[in-house]
This record gives sequence, structure tokens and C-alpha cells, in this order.
Amino acid sequence: MKSLRFISAEAFVSNAEFARKSLGAVAHDLFPLLFKASYLLEQGEVIHDLVENWPLFDFNMGKLLGATLDYEEDLSHRTCSVCLESCLTGLRDYVLNQSSPYMKKLKVVDLTGIKDVEVQFCKCKKTMGRWARTQLLSKLCSDLLVYLQQAQCNPGTFEVSINVLIDLFVTEWNYELVVQALLKKCSCPLKICCVAFRSDNLTLQKFFYIIKLTDPSLLRKLEIVHNVHLEMEHLEMLFNCIHFPLLMSLTLPARTFNVRRFTAMDEQTLTNIGKKMGEMTQLTELSMSFSILTGRIQKLLSPLKTPLKMLDVSNCSLNHADMAFLANSFHANHLEALDLSGHDIPELYPSTFFKLLSHCSSVLRSLTLEDCNIQDTHVNMLILGLSPCQKLQEFKFIGNPLSSQALKHLFTFLCELPMLKNVEFPVPRDCYPIGITYPIDDASVCTFDHQKYERVAEELNFILLQANRDDVKASTPLFGSYDAAVQETNNELGAYLIKSFKETLEKFTSSFNKMS
Repeated sequence: MKSLRFISAEAFVSNAEFARKSLGAVAHDLFPLLFKASYLLEQGEVIHDLVENWPLFDFNMGKLLGATLDYEEDLSHRTCSVCLESCLTGLRDYVLNQSSPYMKKLKVVDLTGIKDVEVQFCKCKKTMGRWARTQLLSKLCSDLLVYLQQAQCNPGTFEVSINVLIDLFVTEWNYELVVQALLKKCSCPLKICCVAFRSDNLTLQKFFYIIKLTDPSLLRKLEIVHNVHLEMEHLEMLFNCIHFPLLMSLTLPARTFNVRRFTAMDEQTLTNIGKKMGEMTQLTELSMSFSILTGRIQKLLSPLKTPLKMLDVSNCSLNHADMAFLANSFHANHLEALDLSGHDIPELYPSTFFKLLSHCSSVLRSLTLEDCNIQDTHVNMLILGLSPCQKLQEFKFIGNPLSSQALKHLFTFLCELPMLKNVEFPVPRDCYPIGITYPIDDASVCTFDHQKYERVAEELNFILLQANRDDVKASTPLFGSYDAAVQETNNELGAYLIKSFKETLEKFTSSFNKMS
């Protein structure tokens, strides 16, 4: 619902030429209202001029675009390229603007409230993701500094100092640009302040160099993913060299740990890493998927002094001792998000898992149990375990060998979970050819009866509709959930994979020729 104020603001900014000429007569406290109206209508030129003449002390994108009394819809998930580019170039021109009718008060710009989602509603249909925002801000900072050094600017321009809070996303393709912007941070009026850092497709040398430039003392979230070949000894080195006092969330790349080739020295390294994580008193989110951690979860997590709210140990080869530690640890009562995918839960530790589930049931919001060998005979027990989870918002169980009938039974129960919003369910086992084995490999994952699947999916959605739960989204993403970061950089990742394959092929050919 729009207030009369917001409708008036829309009418004002809809005529871009008139609005831009009239900004000098607009009251300061109306700028946030006009900004959100301009963003909704994708009036790039008006957005630019609003930011260029911003009269307030702070500019917080999350608050400006979030739900307000004048307009309840949250626009922070709209990563419209036109709007965001206008906003950032307007920020650059705020520094350069010598004829602004307002005294320059702006001290803090917070870009961290922008949310990257799969479906965009902007008219231009062109988004600016986290990587592109990192790229553009870094370029603007570098260009601004060059301009100030070459041009004859008002002395007051050099006194402008604005902290720009941003979630940086760095890969090989934008590494040099970001490094240059961070190196010149002290001299630039726009000072990049990294609150969250995601690194992909970087050599270890480059990762260690740039992470020091980000000012780790401010870092709250660190994601080291995919093509950063960080192993346990490198992680120990990272924690020994750099202090992360505010770190709340840590994501480590696949194969960081592999206990199958542990030596006595490796055991000590693991102990040291656990102690270092214990010193991170703000750490509440930890993702270590696709590492081999058999029998070592207690050693790694017991030093933590703050209970974890999110834990991802998918495909980590956990044994009964690991699950028993999790079920009995003080973390269990605080887990809001849990991912145990890739473990044969019914076969290995059914009672211990349900004990863990009962302990976190009062707070659990997201549960992922993909490829866990949950079969029809386990559905009643699963329903019993999920019944207390009244705050559950998301349940993902792709890759389990469940029949159409079992899925219908499970969906009938899921309708009773009042907070549930998202369900990711597997292709029914009876849609695949007889004899299919689980977990299903990538080559066979699409070899199911698509028409039969569509019929079953319609029946499952009908169950939701009959229960008045059309607020629940049910889907089957065969190759994993949407990842905005991966989607944005898939061209670079694809190029990296081709390069790696080519190098491997060349090494093989060279070795073969030597043997010949």
C-alpha cells in the first residue's frame, strides 16, 4: 500500500527533467522518499542527482529501499543495473560537485543491504550483481583519484571523506582493479570498507595479499570458495597471520580438510585451527562442505565459545562420534540452519540425528538433507522428527529415493508447518528407470519420465493449495539451488575449467610422449 506522500513522490520523479531542476528546492528529509520512488520507477538520472546532492549524514541502501511507512514493499532485492550504476556514479559526482546547494555532510554509505536474488522485476531486466558492484566501485575510486590528481579542484574536495561499506567479491578477472582501489584507500575521498569478502578463482598468493588489504579487523563474513586451493596448513597460516575479531561467518572451500591422509603434525594443525576459531568470539556461521572430517568434528568445534547458528557439514564423511558430539554440544540448541547432505542418516546414526533435530527444533529455520538415502520406510520417522520444528522456513531434500506416494504423504504434513516458505523435493524414484542407483550421477540425473514428474509435481502443489499454502514454493532444482555469485561469474569459471582441462591434457600428452 502506498501512502499519499509516496504517490506524490512518484508523480514528482516521473518527470525526470522537472525533478532534476527542482531538487534545490526540496526539503532534506524528503530525499529518502524520493530516492525509493525513483528506484521503483527506475529513473536513473533522478537517482544520480539525488545521490550527487545528498544532504544527510548517511546513505544506507538497505534502509532506503526496505519496507517503510510510505511504501511497505522491500526493493532491496532489486539489483537493477540502471539504478545501481546511477547511484554509484552519483556518489562519485557528489565528491566532485562544487556547486551543490548543500553542505557536504555525507560520512557513511552502506551498500551491504542489497540482496541478490534469482528473479528480478526491474524493467531493464539487467542486473548488477555483487561482483559487478565490486568492479564498478573499485573503478570509480581509482578514476576519481586520477581525476583529482590531474584537475584543479576546489580545496574542499580533498577534505571529503566517505566510508563506503560493501560486500566485496573478488576473482582473477577483477583482482587488479580491486587491489589498486584498496592500495589507494587512504588518498581517495571514497574509502572502501569491506564488511564481507568472497574470493573465488584466485591463487593463494593473491588471496593472502588482498585479504590483508581489506582491513580484516572490520570483516564480518569471509567466503573462500571453489577455485581457491586452500588446504589445512594454509588455513592455519591465515589464522596465525591475520586476526578476525568481528568475523561472524566463515565458508571454506571443498577439501580444506582430509583426515584420511593425516599425520601427527596434521592433528596438531587441526587443534591449532580449532583454538584460533575459538578466539573468534563473534563466529556463529560455519560452512565446511566437501571436506573429509571423519571423527574430528569435536576437535574442531569444541574450542568455540559462541554457539553456532548455522552449520554446513555436507559431504564431510561424518561418523557416529561426530553426530553424537553435535547432538550433545551446546551448539545444538541454537542451530537455525543445518546442512547434513551426503550422509546416510537412516543407516549410520538415525537416533542421534533425531536427537540433534529435537534439540534445535525450537529455533531451526533451514534444514538441508540432500542425498541422505531417505526412503519411503523412513518418512513417518522424518515427520515425527520435523513436527516440533514449527519455525522451519526451508526444507531441501533433493536426491533421496522417495516414491510419489511417499512425497504426497510428506507434503500433507509439510502443510502443517506454519512458517514454511520453500521446499526442494526430489524427482520421485518411480519416475526413473527401474534399477537406478542412488546417489544418482550427473549423467543419469535427467533420465526420468518428465511427463510423469510434471503430473506428480502438479499433485504436490495441489496438496499445498488445498491446505491454503500457496505461500509455499515447491521446486526440484536438479543441479542445485540458485547461487547468485556462481551465476554472475559462470563465464570466468567456465574459462578456468577449460584452461585447467587443457593444461591437464598437455601434461598427459607430454608424459605419454616421454614414455614413447
